[in-house]
Amino acid sequence: MHPEDLEKLVTMTMPFGKYVGTIIADLPGPYLNWFAREGFPGGEIGRLLALMHEIDHNGLSDLLEPLRKS
Repeated sequence: MHPEDLEKLVTMTMPFGKYVGTIIADLPGPYLNWFAREGFPGGEIGRLLALMHEIDHNGLSDLLEPLRKS
């Protein structure tokens, strides 16, 4: 993980699928769980989705709140 990845979670939007246009940090847990079961896509988006899944799964989403305000 790179420190700038946390900022990307609150600024980058989902580029495809059911939640296209949704900020990655706002994706619902069941959607992230589906990717964890079926496989994350390649590249940066897959890496960010996997990171968000870990954050969500461990109940750490509130740690992203200060980044949303900046």
